[in-house]
Amino acid sequence: MAFARTCAVALVGVEGVVVEVQADLEPGVATFSLVGLVDKSLSESRDRVRAAVINSGAQWPQKKLTVGLSPAAVPKTGSGFDLAVACSVLAAAERIDPRVIEDVMMIGELGLDGRVRPVRGVLPAVLTAAEAGYRQVVVPEQTAAEAALVPDVAVLGVRSLRQLIAVLADEPVPDEPAPEEGPGALPPLGAGWGHPPPGGLYTPPGGERPPDLAEVSGQRLARRALEVAAAGRHHLLLKGAPGAGKTMLAERLPGLLPPLTRQESLEVTAVHSVGGSLTHGRPLIDRPPYCAPHHSASMAALVGGGTGVPRPGAVSLAHHGVLFLDEAAEMSGQALDALRQPLESGQVVVARSAGVVRMPARVLLVLATNPCPCGRHGSPHGDCDCLPSTVRRYRARLSGPLLDRVDLRVPVDPVSRAELISMAGGEPTAVVAARVLQARQRAAARFAGAPWTTNAEVPGHELRTRWSPLPGALARAEQDMDRGLLTARGLDRVLRVAWTVADLAGHDRPTSEDVDAALELRTGVRRGAGVAGSLP
Repeated sequence: MAFARTCAVALVGVEGVVVEVQADLEPGVATFSLVGLVDKSLSESRDRVRAAVINSGAQWPQKKLTVGLSPAAVPKTGSGFDLAVACSVLAAAERIDPRVIEDVMMIGELGLDGRVRPVRGVLPAVLTAAEAGYRQVVVPEQTAAEAALVPDVAVLGVRSLRQLIAVLADEPVPDEPAPEEGPGALPPLGAGWGHPPPGGLYTPPGGERPPDLAEVSGQRLARRALEVAAAGRHHLLLKGAPGAGKTMLAERLPGLLPPLTRQESLEVTAVHSVGGSLTHGRPLIDRPPYCAPHHSASMAALVGGGTGVPRPGAVSLAHHGVLFLDEAAEMSGQALDALRQPLESGQVVVARSAGVVRMPARVLLVLATNPCPCGRHGSPHGDCDCLPSTVRRYRARLSGPLLDRVDLRVPVDPVSRAELISMAGGEPTAVVAARVLQARQRAAARFAGAPWTTNAEVPGHELRTRWSPLPGALARAEQDMDRGLLTARGLDRVLRVAWTVADLAGHDRPTSEDVDAALELRTGVRRGAGVAGSLP
Protein backbone atom coordinates (compact mmCIF):
# COMPACT_ATOMS: atom_id res chain seq x y z
CA MET A 1 0.00 0.00 0.00
CA ALA A 2 1.26 3.53 -0.89
CA PHE A 3 -0.08 6.67 0.76
CA ALA A 4 0.55 10.41 0.39
CA ARG A 5 -1.16 13.62 1.42
CA THR A 6 -1.08 17.34 0.75
CA CYS A 7 -3.43 20.24 1.43
CA ALA A 8 -5.86 22.54 -0.35
CA VAL A 9 -8.55 25.02 0.73
CA ALA A 10 -12.34 24.80 0.45
CA LEU A 11 -14.05 28.18 0.28
CA VAL A 12 -17.43 28.68 1.90
CA GLY A 13 -18.41 32.17 0.86
CA VAL A 14 -15.27 34.22 1.50
CA GLU A 15 -14.08 32.06 4.39
CA GLY A 16 -11.75 29.11 3.87
CA VAL A 17 -11.36 25.69 5.46
CA VAL A 18 -8.12 23.72 5.18
CA VAL A 19 -8.74 20.42 3.41
CA GLU A 20 -6.34 17.49 3.61
CA VAL A 21 -6.09 15.69 0.26
CA GLN A 22 -5.11 12.04 0.79
CA ALA A 23 -4.25 9.52 -1.92
CA ASP A 24 -4.15 5.77 -1.29
CA LEU A 25 -2.95 3.12 -3.78
CA GLU A 26 -3.75 -0.56 -3.29
CA PRO A 27 -3.44 -3.66 -5.48
CA GLY A 28 -6.57 -4.38 -7.46
CA VAL A 29 -8.54 -3.37 -10.48
CA ALA A 30 -7.51 0.08 -11.74
CA THR A 31 -10.19 2.46 -10.47
CA PHE A 32 -10.28 6.07 -9.30
CA SER A 33 -12.61 6.99 -6.43
CA LEU A 34 -12.94 10.56 -5.17
CA VAL A 35 -14.71 10.93 -1.82
CA GLY A 36 -15.40 13.74 0.65
CA LEU A 37 -18.68 15.54 -0.14
CA VAL A 38 -17.59 16.80 -3.58
CA ASP A 39 -19.77 18.59 -6.14
CA LYS A 40 -20.03 17.75 -9.84
CA SER A 41 -17.23 20.07 -10.98
CA LEU A 42 -14.89 18.50 -8.43
CA SER A 43 -16.06 14.98 -9.25
CA GLU A 44 -15.04 15.61 -12.87
CA SER A 45 -11.55 16.27 -11.53
CA ARG A 46 -10.80 12.56 -11.93
CA ASP A 47 -10.76 12.83 -15.72
CA ARG A 48 -8.92 16.15 -15.76
CA VAL A 49 -6.21 14.94 -13.40
CA ARG A 50 -5.66 11.64 -15.22
CA ALA A 51 -5.29 13.37 -18.61
CA ALA A 52 -3.05 16.10 -17.16
CA VAL A 53 -0.71 13.60 -15.48
CA ILE A 54 -0.35 11.50 -18.65
CA ASN A 55 0.14 14.54 -20.91
CA SER A 56 2.77 15.87 -18.51
CA GLY A 57 4.95 12.81 -19.17
CA ALA A 58 4.24 11.01 -15.89
CA GLN A 59 2.88 7.47 -15.58
CA TRP A 60 -0.63 6.97 -14.23
CA PRO A 61 -0.71 4.23 -11.54
CA GLN A 62 -2.62 1.13 -12.67
CA LYS A 63 -3.95 0.26 -9.23
CA LYS A 64 -6.99 0.85 -7.09
CA LEU A 65 -6.80 4.57 -6.30
CA THR A 66 -8.81 6.34 -3.61
CA VAL A 67 -8.52 10.08 -3.04
CA GLY A 68 -10.20 11.44 0.08
CA LEU A 69 -10.82 15.08 0.96
CA SER A 70 -11.04 15.64 4.70
CA PRO A 71 -12.94 16.87 6.66
CA ALA A 72 -15.65 15.02 4.80
CA ALA A 73 -18.48 17.08 6.33
CA VAL A 74 -17.35 20.32 4.63
CA PRO A 75 -18.87 20.89 1.15
CA LYS A 76 -16.19 21.11 -1.54
CA THR A 77 -16.84 22.78 -4.85
CA GLY A 78 -14.92 23.98 -7.86
CA SER A 79 -11.84 22.89 -9.75
CA GLY A 80 -9.25 24.40 -7.42
CA PHE A 81 -8.40 20.99 -5.92
CA ASP A 82 -6.97 19.56 -9.18
CA LEU A 83 -3.36 20.45 -8.42
CA ALA A 84 -3.47 18.95 -4.91
CA VAL A 85 -5.16 15.75 -6.16
CA ALA A 86 -2.58 15.27 -8.93
CA CYS A 87 0.41 15.78 -6.63
CA SER A 88 -0.97 13.47 -3.94
CA VAL A 89 -1.49 10.72 -6.56
CA LEU A 90 2.02 11.18 -7.96
CA ALA A 91 3.47 11.11 -4.44
CA ALA A 92 1.58 7.91 -3.62
CA ALA A 93 2.99 6.44 -6.85
CA GLU A 94 6.48 7.56 -5.70
CA ARG A 95 7.03 9.84 -8.67
CA ILE A 96 7.79 12.55 -6.13
CA ASP A 97 8.76 12.29 -2.46
CA PRO A 98 5.58 12.26 -0.28
CA ARG A 99 7.39 14.17 2.46
CA VAL A 100 7.98 17.14 0.15
CA ILE A 101 4.30 17.95 -0.31
CA GLU A 102 2.98 17.30 3.21
CA ASP A 103 3.28 20.93 4.33
CA VAL A 104 2.56 22.58 0.99
CA MET A 105 -0.77 24.20 0.15
CA MET A 106 -1.79 23.69 -3.50
CA ILE A 107 -4.46 25.67 -5.35
CA GLY A 108 -5.18 25.46 -9.06
CA GLU A 109 -7.15 23.88 -11.89
CA LEU A 110 -5.56 21.54 -14.43
CA GLY A 111 -6.22 21.54 -18.15
CA LEU A 112 -6.16 18.26 -20.03
CA ASP A 113 -2.75 19.19 -21.44
CA GLY A 114 -1.30 19.73 -17.97
CA ARG A 115 -1.46 23.51 -17.92
CA VAL A 116 -2.38 25.09 -14.59
CA ARG A 117 -5.39 27.38 -14.85
CA PRO A 118 -6.38 30.18 -12.44
CA VAL A 119 -9.33 29.80 -10.10
CA ARG A 120 -11.43 32.13 -7.98
CA GLY A 121 -10.65 32.93 -4.38
CA VAL A 122 -6.86 32.58 -4.33
CA LEU A 123 -6.37 35.43 -1.84
CA PRO A 124 -8.84 34.17 0.82
CA ALA A 125 -7.48 30.64 0.30
CA VAL A 126 -3.89 31.77 0.94
CA LEU A 127 -5.03 33.83 3.94
CA THR A 128 -6.60 30.66 5.34
CA ALA A 129 -3.40 28.73 4.70
CA ALA A 130 -1.32 31.38 6.49
CA GLU A 131 -3.66 31.39 9.50
CA ALA A 132 -3.36 27.60 9.67
CA GLY A 133 0.45 27.82 9.77
CA TYR A 134 1.32 26.91 6.18
CA ARG A 135 4.28 28.82 4.77
CA GLN A 136 4.56 27.33 1.26
CA VAL A 137 1.82 27.77 -1.33
CA VAL A 138 1.63 26.68 -4.97
CA VAL A 139 -0.76 28.65 -7.22
CA PRO A 140 -1.20 29.30 -10.95
CA GLU A 141 1.31 31.78 -12.27
CA GLN A 142 -1.43 34.26 -13.23
CA THR A 143 -2.55 34.56 -9.58
CA ALA A 144 0.90 34.58 -7.96
CA ALA A 145 0.79 38.35 -7.44
CA GLU A 146 -2.56 38.01 -5.68
CA ALA A 147 -1.23 35.26 -3.41
CA ALA A 148 1.91 37.27 -2.64
CA LEU A 149 -0.22 39.92 -0.89
CA VAL A 150 -0.25 37.63 2.16
CA PRO A 151 2.88 38.23 4.26
CA ASP A 152 5.22 35.49 5.51
CA VAL A 153 4.13 33.00 2.85
CA ALA A 154 6.44 31.69 0.10
CA VAL A 155 4.48 31.59 -3.16
CA LEU A 156 5.38 29.43 -6.13
CA GLY A 157 3.57 30.31 -9.35
CA VAL A 158 3.60 27.54 -11.95
CA ARG A 159 2.41 27.34 -15.54
CA SER A 160 2.06 23.58 -15.81
CA LEU A 161 2.00 20.37 -13.84
CA ARG A 162 5.23 19.35 -15.54
CA GLN A 163 6.99 22.38 -14.06
CA LEU A 164 5.66 21.59 -10.59
CA ILE A 165 6.77 17.94 -10.80
CA ALA A 166 10.26 19.10 -11.72
CA VAL A 167 10.42 21.54 -8.80
CA LEU A 168 9.19 18.96 -6.28
CA ALA A 169 11.50 16.24 -7.63
CA ASP A 170 14.49 18.63 -7.72
CA GLU A 171 14.88 18.24 -11.48
CA PRO A 172 15.57 20.86 -14.19
CA VAL A 173 12.46 22.96 -14.67
CA PRO A 174 11.24 22.90 -18.28
CA ASP A 175 10.30 26.06 -20.11
CA GLU A 176 6.60 26.52 -20.76
CA PRO A 177 4.95 29.06 -23.03
CA ALA A 178 3.25 31.99 -21.32
CA PRO A 179 -0.55 31.86 -21.03
CA GLU A 180 -2.25 32.67 -24.29
CA GLU A 181 -3.23 36.26 -24.91
CA GLY A 182 -5.45 37.66 -27.61
CA PRO A 183 -9.07 38.19 -28.54
CA GLY A 184 -9.86 34.48 -28.39
CA ALA A 185 -8.19 33.74 -25.05
CA LEU A 186 -9.63 33.89 -21.57
CA PRO A 187 -8.44 36.79 -19.42
CA PRO A 188 -5.65 35.80 -17.00
CA LEU A 189 -8.04 36.07 -14.08
CA GLY A 190 -10.91 34.68 -16.10
CA ALA A 191 -12.07 32.02 -13.66
CA GLY A 192 -15.33 33.91 -13.52
CA TRP A 193 -15.63 34.21 -17.33
CA GLY A 194 -19.08 32.71 -17.46
CA HIS A 195 -20.29 34.37 -14.26
CA PRO A 196 -19.71 38.14 -14.37
CA PRO A 197 -20.22 39.93 -11.07
CA PRO A 198 -23.59 41.62 -10.62
CA GLY A 199 -23.61 45.33 -11.25
CA GLY A 200 -21.18 47.73 -12.84
CA LEU A 201 -18.03 47.44 -10.77
CA TYR A 202 -16.00 50.63 -10.98
CA THR A 203 -12.44 50.74 -9.72
CA PRO A 204 -10.39 53.19 -11.80
CA PRO A 205 -7.10 51.65 -12.98
CA GLY A 206 -3.90 53.57 -12.55
CA GLY A 207 -3.75 56.63 -14.75
CA GLU A 208 -7.48 56.85 -15.44
CA ARG A 209 -9.06 60.07 -14.23
CA PRO A 210 -11.99 59.37 -11.91
CA PRO A 211 -15.13 61.53 -12.16
CA ASP A 212 -14.67 64.92 -10.50
CA LEU A 213 -17.27 66.66 -8.36
CA ALA A 214 -16.39 69.97 -10.04
CA GLU A 215 -18.17 68.69 -13.16
CA VAL A 216 -21.53 68.83 -11.35
CA SER A 217 -23.43 72.06 -12.00
CA GLY A 218 -25.54 73.47 -9.18
CA GLN A 219 -27.02 70.96 -6.71
CA ARG A 220 -25.55 72.65 -3.64
CA LEU A 221 -27.68 70.70 -1.15
CA ALA A 222 -26.97 67.38 -2.86
CA ARG A 223 -23.23 68.11 -2.94
CA ARG A 224 -23.32 68.83 0.79
CA ALA A 225 -25.20 65.59 1.35
CA LEU A 226 -22.47 63.69 -0.53
CA GLU A 227 -19.85 65.27 1.72
CA VAL A 228 -21.74 64.34 4.88
CA ALA A 229 -22.39 60.82 3.60
CA ALA A 230 -18.70 60.29 2.86
CA ALA A 231 -17.53 61.76 6.17
CA GLY A 232 -19.82 59.68 8.38
CA ARG A 233 -20.62 56.74 6.04
CA HIS A 234 -24.31 57.61 6.11
CA HIS A 235 -26.74 56.02 3.65
CA LEU A 236 -28.25 58.45 1.14
CA LEU A 237 -31.47 58.78 -0.88
CA LEU A 238 -31.47 61.05 -3.93
CA LYS A 239 -34.96 61.86 -5.18
CA GLY A 240 -35.59 63.96 -8.24
CA ALA A 241 -36.70 64.21 -11.84
CA PRO A 242 -34.92 62.33 -14.66
CA GLY A 243 -31.81 64.15 -15.84
CA ALA A 244 -31.38 66.18 -12.67
CA GLY A 245 -27.97 64.57 -11.93
CA LYS A 246 -28.64 61.79 -9.42
CA THR A 247 -26.41 59.23 -11.14
CA MET A 248 -23.76 61.84 -11.83
CA LEU A 249 -23.61 62.67 -8.13
CA ALA A 250 -23.47 59.04 -7.01
CA GLU A 251 -20.61 58.21 -9.38
CA ARG A 252 -18.49 60.89 -7.71
CA LEU A 253 -19.04 59.67 -4.16
CA PRO A 254 -16.26 57.00 -4.17
CA GLY A 255 -13.71 59.73 -4.93
CA LEU A 256 -14.63 61.48 -1.67
CA LEU A 257 -13.95 58.41 0.48
CA PRO A 258 -10.53 57.95 2.09
CA PRO A 259 -8.23 55.29 0.62
CA LEU A 260 -8.65 51.82 2.07
CA THR A 261 -6.36 50.69 4.86
CA ARG A 262 -4.22 47.60 4.31
CA GLN A 263 -6.66 45.39 6.20
CA GLU A 264 -9.64 46.84 4.34
CA SER A 265 -7.86 46.33 1.01
CA LEU A 266 -7.29 42.66 1.78
CA GLU A 267 -10.95 42.21 2.79
CA VAL A 268 -12.22 43.87 -0.39
CA THR A 269 -9.76 42.03 -2.62
CA ALA A 270 -10.72 38.70 -1.05
CA VAL A 271 -14.40 39.29 -1.87
CA HIS A 272 -13.61 40.25 -5.46
CA SER A 273 -11.29 37.28 -5.80
CA VAL A 274 -14.14 34.95 -4.87
CA GLY A 275 -16.46 36.90 -7.18
CA GLY A 276 -14.02 36.58 -10.09
CA SER A 277 -13.87 40.32 -10.73
CA LEU A 278 -10.24 41.23 -10.06
CA THR A 279 -8.54 43.30 -12.76
CA HIS A 280 -5.45 41.81 -14.38
CA GLY A 281 -2.29 43.60 -13.27
CA ARG A 282 -3.93 45.09 -10.16
CA PRO A 283 -4.18 42.27 -7.63
CA LEU A 284 -4.83 44.61 -4.69
CA ILE A 285 -7.87 46.90 -4.58
CA ASP A 286 -6.80 50.00 -2.66
CA ARG A 287 -9.68 52.33 -3.51
CA PRO A 288 -13.27 52.03 -2.30
CA PRO A 289 -15.23 50.00 -4.87
CA TYR A 290 -18.37 51.22 -6.59
CA CYS A 291 -21.05 48.76 -7.60
CA ALA A 292 -24.21 49.74 -9.49
CA PRO A 293 -26.41 46.75 -10.36
CA HIS A 294 -29.23 47.12 -12.85
CA HIS A 295 -32.69 47.73 -11.38
CA SER A 296 -33.78 44.28 -12.62
CA ALA A 297 -31.21 42.53 -10.38
CA SER A 298 -32.55 39.56 -8.44
CA MET A 299 -32.23 39.04 -4.71
CA ALA A 300 -29.36 36.56 -5.24
CA ALA A 301 -27.51 39.09 -7.41
CA LEU A 302 -28.00 41.81 -4.82
CA VAL A 303 -27.28 40.07 -1.51
CA GLY A 304 -25.57 36.87 -2.72
CA GLY A 305 -26.65 33.32 -3.25
CA GLY A 306 -27.08 31.01 -6.21
CA THR A 307 -27.08 27.26 -6.54
CA GLY A 308 -24.68 25.26 -4.39
CA VAL A 309 -22.33 27.34 -2.27
CA PRO A 310 -23.54 31.00 -2.30
CA ARG A 311 -21.49 33.58 -4.19
CA PRO A 312 -21.01 37.22 -3.14
CA GLY A 313 -23.67 39.62 -4.33
CA ALA A 314 -23.44 43.31 -5.18
CA VAL A 315 -23.69 44.35 -1.52
CA SER A 316 -20.57 42.28 -0.73
CA LEU A 317 -18.70 43.39 -3.85
CA ALA A 318 -19.26 46.97 -2.63
CA HIS A 319 -17.79 46.17 0.82
CA HIS A 320 -16.02 49.29 2.20
CA GLY A 321 -17.30 51.18 -0.84
CA VAL A 322 -20.48 52.49 -2.47
CA LEU A 323 -23.52 50.46 -3.53
CA PHE A 324 -25.61 52.58 -5.89
CA LEU A 325 -29.15 51.47 -6.68
CA ASP A 326 -30.48 53.60 -9.49
CA GLU A 327 -34.21 53.53 -10.25
CA ALA A 328 -34.67 52.01 -6.79
CA ALA A 329 -38.48 52.20 -6.98
CA GLU A 330 -38.35 49.93 -10.05
CA MET A 331 -36.44 47.21 -8.19
CA SER A 332 -37.99 44.18 -6.57
CA GLY A 333 -39.36 45.12 -3.16
CA GLN A 334 -38.32 41.74 -1.79
CA ALA A 335 -34.74 42.26 -3.00
CA LEU A 336 -34.58 45.76 -1.51
CA ASP A 337 -35.93 44.64 1.86
CA ALA A 338 -33.28 41.91 1.92
CA LEU A 339 -30.77 44.74 2.40
CA ARG A 340 -32.23 45.76 5.76
CA GLN A 341 -30.29 43.24 7.81
CA PRO A 342 -26.91 43.77 6.04
CA LEU A 343 -27.22 47.54 6.48
CA GLU A 344 -27.49 47.08 10.25
CA SER A 345 -24.98 44.27 10.82
CA GLY A 346 -22.43 44.92 8.06
CA GLN A 347 -22.59 41.34 6.81
CA VAL A 348 -24.81 39.04 4.77
CA VAL A 349 -25.87 35.73 6.29
CA VAL A 350 -27.10 33.29 3.63
CA ALA A 351 -28.56 30.03 4.91
CA ARG A 352 -28.63 27.00 2.60
CA SER A 353 -29.10 23.29 3.14
CA ALA A 354 -25.33 22.87 2.83
CA GLY A 355 -24.70 25.35 5.65
CA VAL A 356 -24.63 29.02 6.59
CA VAL A 357 -22.37 31.44 4.73
CA ARG A 358 -21.34 34.86 6.07
CA MET A 359 -20.03 37.50 3.69
CA PRO A 360 -18.91 41.05 4.55
CA ALA A 361 -21.24 43.85 3.46
CA ARG A 362 -20.26 47.11 5.15
CA VAL A 363 -21.35 49.51 2.42
CA LEU A 364 -22.41 53.08 1.90
CA LEU A 365 -25.80 52.72 0.23
CA VAL A 366 -27.05 55.33 -2.26
CA LEU A 367 -30.62 55.07 -3.55
CA ALA A 368 -31.88 57.13 -6.47
CA THR A 369 -35.51 57.35 -7.50
CA ASN A 370 -37.92 59.48 -9.50
CA PRO A 371 -40.84 61.17 -7.71
CA CYS A 372 -43.39 59.27 -9.84
CA PRO A 373 -43.52 56.88 -12.83
CA CYS A 374 -43.32 59.72 -15.36
CA GLY A 375 -40.75 61.57 -13.27
CA ARG A 376 -42.44 64.98 -13.48
CA HIS A 377 -44.41 65.06 -10.22
CA GLY A 378 -43.72 68.30 -8.38
CA SER A 379 -42.19 69.86 -11.48
CA PRO A 380 -42.62 73.66 -11.65
CA HIS A 381 -44.16 73.16 -15.09
CA GLY A 382 -46.87 70.94 -13.53
CA ASP A 383 -47.07 68.52 -16.45
CA CYS A 384 -47.27 65.23 -14.48
CA ASP A 385 -49.89 62.84 -15.87
CA CYS A 386 -49.85 60.36 -12.98
CA LEU A 387 -52.90 59.87 -10.78
CA PRO A 388 -52.44 60.56 -7.05
CA SER A 389 -53.04 56.88 -6.28
CA THR A 390 -50.35 55.94 -8.83
CA VAL A 391 -47.86 58.30 -7.20
CA ARG A 392 -48.62 56.85 -3.74
CA ARG A 393 -48.14 53.27 -4.95
CA TYR A 394 -44.91 54.21 -6.70
CA ARG A 395 -43.44 55.80 -3.58
CA ALA A 396 -44.60 52.89 -1.42
CA ARG A 397 -42.28 50.57 -3.33
CA LEU A 398 -39.52 51.78 -1.00
CA SER A 399 -40.65 50.35 2.31
CA GLY A 400 -40.70 52.36 5.51
CA PRO A 401 -38.30 50.05 7.39
CA LEU A 402 -35.75 50.39 4.57
CA LEU A 403 -36.05 54.18 4.40
CA ASP A 404 -35.75 54.37 8.18
CA ARG A 405 -32.21 53.05 7.77
CA VAL A 406 -31.32 55.81 5.31
CA ASP A 407 -29.83 58.77 7.17
CA LEU A 408 -29.91 61.38 4.39
CA ARG A 409 -32.87 62.05 2.07
CA VAL A 410 -32.16 64.85 -0.34
CA PRO A 411 -34.27 66.28 -3.18
CA VAL A 412 -32.39 66.76 -6.44
CA ASP A 413 -34.06 69.54 -8.42
CA PRO A 414 -33.43 70.10 -12.13
CA VAL A 415 -30.50 72.40 -12.84
CA SER A 416 -31.40 75.85 -14.15
CA ARG A 417 -30.08 77.15 -17.44
CA ALA A 418 -27.95 79.73 -15.64
CA GLU A 419 -26.32 77.07 -13.44
CA LEU A 420 -25.71 74.78 -16.39
CA ILE A 421 -23.91 77.33 -18.55
CA SER A 422 -22.09 78.99 -15.65
CA MET A 423 -18.31 78.65 -15.81
CA ALA A 424 -17.86 79.02 -12.04
CA GLY A 425 -18.31 75.35 -11.13
CA GLY A 426 -18.17 73.84 -7.67
CA GLU A 427 -15.40 72.55 -5.49
CA PRO A 428 -13.32 69.72 -7.00
CA THR A 429 -13.24 66.26 -5.51
CA ALA A 430 -9.76 66.73 -4.02
CA VAL A 431 -10.84 69.72 -1.89
CA VAL A 432 -13.96 68.01 -0.55
CA ALA A 433 -12.09 64.74 0.01
CA ALA A 434 -9.55 66.58 2.18
CA ARG A 435 -12.36 67.87 4.45
CA VAL A 436 -13.87 64.40 4.57
CA LEU A 437 -10.53 62.92 5.62
CA GLN A 438 -10.15 65.51 8.40
CA ALA A 439 -13.66 64.73 9.65
CA ARG A 440 -12.90 61.00 9.60
CA GLN A 441 -9.72 61.62 11.59
CA ARG A 442 -11.63 63.64 14.20
CA ALA A 443 -14.16 60.82 14.56
CA ALA A 444 -11.42 58.17 14.77
CA ALA A 445 -9.65 60.13 17.53
CA ARG A 446 -12.92 60.44 19.43
CA PHE A 447 -13.60 56.70 19.15
CA ALA A 448 -10.05 55.64 20.02
CA GLY A 449 -10.26 52.43 22.01
CA ALA A 450 -13.83 51.78 20.87
CA PRO A 451 -14.80 49.28 18.13
CA TRP A 452 -16.08 52.02 15.79
CA THR A 453 -14.38 54.35 13.34
CA THR A 454 -17.25 56.34 11.77
CA ASN A 455 -20.32 58.02 13.22
CA ALA A 456 -22.77 55.79 11.33
CA GLU A 457 -21.50 52.72 13.23
CA VAL A 458 -21.98 54.05 16.78
CA PRO A 459 -25.06 52.80 18.67
CA GLY A 460 -27.51 55.51 19.63
CA HIS A 461 -27.20 54.73 23.34
CA GLU A 462 -23.47 55.47 23.23
CA LEU A 463 -24.06 58.78 21.45
CA ARG A 464 -26.70 59.83 23.99
CA THR A 465 -24.56 58.93 27.02
CA ARG A 466 -20.83 59.02 26.22
CA TRP A 467 -20.86 61.55 23.38
CA SER A 468 -23.91 63.72 23.92
CA PRO A 469 -24.51 67.01 22.06
CA LEU A 470 -24.65 70.40 23.74
CA PRO A 471 -27.56 70.93 26.16
CA GLY A 472 -30.76 71.78 24.30
CA ALA A 473 -29.32 70.90 20.88
CA LEU A 474 -31.83 68.08 20.36
CA ALA A 475 -34.91 70.18 21.11
CA ARG A 476 -36.26 70.22 17.53
CA ALA A 477 -35.54 66.53 17.01
CA GLU A 478 -37.33 65.62 20.24
CA GLN A 479 -40.34 67.66 19.14
CA ASP A 480 -40.44 65.78 15.82
CA MET A 481 -40.31 62.49 17.72
CA ASP A 482 -43.21 63.57 19.95
CA ARG A 483 -45.25 64.40 16.83
CA GLY A 484 -44.49 60.99 15.31
CA LEU A 485 -42.27 62.39 12.55
CA LEU A 486 -39.23 60.50 13.87
CA THR A 487 -38.88 56.98 15.23
CA ALA A 488 -36.43 56.08 17.99
CA ARG A 489 -34.07 54.72 15.31
CA GLY A 490 -34.61 57.93 13.35
CA LEU A 491 -33.63 60.08 16.33
CA ASP A 492 -30.44 58.07 16.78
CA ARG A 493 -29.61 58.53 13.10
CA VAL A 494 -30.21 62.27 13.30
CA LEU A 495 -27.76 62.39 16.19
CA ARG A 496 -25.18 60.45 14.16
CA VAL A 497 -25.53 62.83 11.24
CA ALA A 498 -25.29 65.80 13.63
CA TRP A 499 -21.94 64.49 14.88
CA THR A 500 -20.72 64.22 11.27
CA VAL A 501 -21.85 67.78 10.53
CA ALA A 502 -20.02 68.90 13.68
CA ASP A 503 -16.85 67.06 12.62
CA LEU A 504 -16.93 68.78 9.23
CA ALA A 505 -17.50 72.16 10.86
CA GLY A 506 -14.75 71.60 13.47
CA HIS A 507 -17.12 71.64 16.48
CA ASP A 508 -16.22 69.66 19.59
CA ARG A 509 -19.88 68.77 20.20
CA PRO A 510 -22.98 69.09 18.00
CA THR A 511 -24.79 72.40 18.35
CA SER A 512 -28.47 73.10 17.70
CA GLU A 513 -27.46 74.31 14.20
CA ASP A 514 -25.74 70.98 13.55
CA VAL A 515 -28.85 69.08 14.64
CA ASP A 516 -31.04 71.33 12.47
CA ALA A 517 -28.79 70.57 9.52
CA ALA A 518 -29.06 66.85 10.24
CA LEU A 519 -32.86 67.11 10.40
CA GLU A 520 -32.91 68.97 7.08
CA LEU A 521 -30.75 66.30 5.44
CA ARG A 522 -33.01 63.56 6.77
CA THR A 523 -36.43 65.10 6.16
CA GLY A 524 -35.79 67.61 3.38
CA VAL A 525 -37.44 70.35 5.49
CA ARG A 526 -35.31 73.41 6.16
CA ARG A 527 -34.66 74.03 9.89
CA GLY A 528 -33.11 77.21 11.19
CA ALA A 529 -29.79 78.02 9.51
CA GLY A 530 -29.95 74.71 7.69
CA VAL A 531 -27.13 72.88 6.00
CA ALA A 532 -25.71 75.99 4.39
CA GLY A 533 -25.15 77.59 7.77
CA SER A 534 -23.64 74.56 9.48
CA LEU A 535 -21.10 73.34 6.98
CA PRO A 536 -17.99 75.16 5.80
